[in-house]
Amino acid sequence: MYILERQQRVTASMEQAWAFLQNPANLDRITPTDLRFRIVTEVPEVMYNGLIVEYKITIPLLGTHTWVTEIKHIREGYSFVDEQRLGPYRFWYHYHEIRPEEEGVLLIDRVFYQPPFGLLGRLLHFLYIKKTLERIFAYRRGRLEDYLSLAAPDC
Repeated sequence: MYILERQQRVTASMEQAWAFLQNPANLDRITPTDLRFRIVTEVPEVMYNGLIVEYKITIPLLGTHTWVTEIKHIREGYSFVDEQRLGPYRFWYHYHEIRPEEEGVLLIDRVFYQPPFGLLGRLLHFLYIKKTLERIFAYRRGRLEDYLSLAAPDC
């Protein structure tokens, strides 16, 4: 099992950050364009416990995949989990949290994941998966900075 952890401070309020994160469609706004990410299912503007979301995602060198996640463990205004039900990983559990800070909020991402294919998956992780996830989360960091620093009211 691997863990990817990221923290980011933004100047948005708790309410502004939550308003952005609780809308499942905003995931498209913070995902690198080369992944050709698209939400297949119709999603509400506000997530709820048990929401199932289906995506199509293109992973360079590995092709297009269906990814199905369930939104769960929502603590309104503070945290939630998206957990893979079907997708490219053997296991994917992504915990999202927002903590208040003196001049904004701290965004916390903690992903527990396991690639498929056993020993081959570990090799793929070393050669490709880890770097790809780091690139994706670096891109997310920049986009979240754009959307949530001096947050625009239309998030």
